[in-house]
Amino acid sequence: MKIYFCSSEAFPFSKTGGLADVSAALPKTLVRHGHEVKIFIPLYKDNVLLVDTYHHLGNLSFEIDNKTYEVSYYETRYDDVTYVFIRHDDFFERDLYYGYGDDDLRFAFFNYAILEFINFSKENVDIIHINDWQTSLIPFLLDVHYKKKNSLYEPIKTLLTIHNLEKQGSFPLSSEKLLGHKNFTYVHQDRVNFLKTGIMRANAINTVSESYRNEILTQFYGFNLQGPLKARQYQLFGILNGFDESLHNPATSPYLKQTYDEHTFEIGKKYNKVDLLKTLGLDPDPKKPMIAFINRLARQKGIDLLMQDLSHYLSSEQFTLIILGKGDAMYDSYFNDLMKKYPSLVYYQNSFDLALSHQAYAASDLFLLPSLFEPCGLNHMIAMKFGTLPIVRETGGLKDTVTPYNKFTGVGVGFSFKNNNYDEMHQTISQAIDLFNNHPEAFNDMIHQAMHVHHSMDKMAKQYENLYQKLSNNEI
Repeated sequence: MKIYFCSSEAFPFSKTGGLADVSAALPKTLVRHGHEVKIFIPLYKDNVLLVDTYHHLGNLSFEIDNKTYEVSYYETRYDDVTYVFIRHDDFFERDLYYGYGDDDLRFAFFNYAILEFINFSKENVDIIHINDWQTSLIPFLLDVHYKKKNSLYEPIKTLLTIHNLEKQGSFPLSSEKLLGHKNFTYVHQDRVNFLKTGIMRANAINTVSESYRNEILTQFYGFNLQGPLKARQYQLFGILNGFDESLHNPATSPYLKQTYDEHTFEIGKKYNKVDLLKTLGLDPDPKKPMIAFINRLARQKGIDLLMQDLSHYLSSEQFTLIILGKGDAMYDSYFNDLMKKYPSLVYYQNSFDLALSHQAYAASDLFLLPSLFEPCGLNHMIAMKFGTLPIVRETGGLKDTVTPYNKFTGVGVGFSFKNNNYDEMHQTISQAIDLFNNHPEAFNDMIHQAMHVHHSMDKMAKQYENLYQKLSNNEI
């Protein structure tokens, strides 16, 4: 199949969260399975990786709201996948993060530019796979404009993957002028809602775990879009994310002082822990548990709960803590203050750093992700691959992927609690620390179980292939 995979970010060129990882790993796997895939992302100012290999394909102009805009297309190959960069310096020659006053125009332009590329390249495309609100206008624009213009567009099917329902691309009603066609599809609560547009117009929709697929049909998790989602529930599917195990593997990672696998993790993790504690200037005692939080700094990730609890443990020096991530200024300030207050116990870095993240996964004993909601989550899966046991809340993909420890059977790959509740989280963290300190054999047995869990891209890709095929055969 010929697949256009459209995303606002893709690792290693751009990244704010897990979307970037999936946007790289899934197309890579689909190519390995014999499909022809092109990844479309904006050319941000920090897309410096492999810049010498970018090939300028050409420019073209098109109109949005009776104004003419020019797009430049660039192409490169990375990991056997073709990347097409959408360049417009006024829109994308800035930081990746969203929240700019012209985000409606920026990403409307991005959607138009992807569709214009089909006529530009004269390629016969089977599937346009769109991701989150930043590309969710494509099915609407395809229906109301492009299928009328050129027969190349007529057979194309669209799949929308929802990675985060909370972020919807909601703009004032005046933004409807960008779509060039009046229709109720894009209106939600008297605003133009990009994600709702994709939900109503895509040929099929999926979320990144089965539990999250069911959760978003409810009021609590639906973020006011449960109505449109219920209207499409028979075209709504759940496909659990996987991750690139060739990239995140403690047996082959080039960033570790000592590589290891499920048979040698006791030696390997201790060696990496001693080394990282020394490198970061933290308490050098390897017998003290080390806990990692590696994720976006966002309310979704349960940081508000953590803010109620971390000082309790740190004031009594119960563990060392490493935090890696970027996001909301409020949480950035909190973690900076925490590091200043407990300099021998806390290390915080406001960035996504692949090398340091691998070192932190390898060195840490436990991984925190007490999310308020979680479509899937990738970092806790990577943590398990590195033998680091997750502490999670039972929601979305976390519920689907973390079997909680059972003290009677010894079965489990992590620790979990049900409700968004401080007492439940505190009890669960304390349980994990107690098991590490007082029952090392049981703790190591859990590590062995966790490292045997595989969330492979091959399994995930086959489910997407099945969905693509059903779309092509008009079975959905």
